[in-house]
Amino acid sequence: MRRLLFLVTAAAIPLGGCFTDKDVDKLQTVFSTAGARPDTMPMMKNREVPFRYPSALYAQKVQGNVTLRIFIDTAGRVHPESTLVVEPSGYPALDSAAIRGSQELVFIPAKKKNAPMAVSVLYPVYFRHPDAAPLPGDTILQRYPKPVPPQ
Repeated sequence: MRRLLFLVTAAAIPLGGCFTDKDVDKLQTVFSTAGARPDTMPMMKNREVPFRYPSALYAQKVQGNVTLRIFIDTAGRVHPESTLVVEPSGYPALDSAAIRGSQELVFIPAKKKNAPMAVSVLYPVYFRHPDAAPLPGDTILQRYPKPVPPQ
C-alpha cells in the first residue's frame, strides 16, 4: 500500500516544468544555505515523492504544511540526523511523515564553481487531501493532479 501525498517543493522545480518564471521566483525564496551561497541549488532526483500521508489523518481529510530543514551533502544525500521541523503542521503525525519521507530524498548536489557543495535548505512538504477544500494560499497547488489515496 502506497500512500502518496501531493508535494510541491522548490527542489522539484527543474524536474517538474509546470511552474512559470514568477512561480519559480516565489518558491526559490524557501531556500537558505548556511555560509557561502552555491552557484546552483540542489535538484531533487526522486521520480515519486517519498512522503506517505498517515492513513488516519487521510481518512479525516486533515491537511497541513510542514517545513523541514534538511542537510544535503556533496553526494546529494539527506542526512536524517540533521533534519529538523522548522514549521510544524499542527499535527505530529504529518510532521513525522515528512521527516520519514525526507530520508528517501536524493538530490543532484548544489554546486559552487562547478564543485559539489553541501547545503542546508528549507524544504516545504504540503499534505493535501483531494476531497478537502483548498487551504488559504494554495493557488500554486491547484494545477497539479490529485494524490493517490491510501488503499
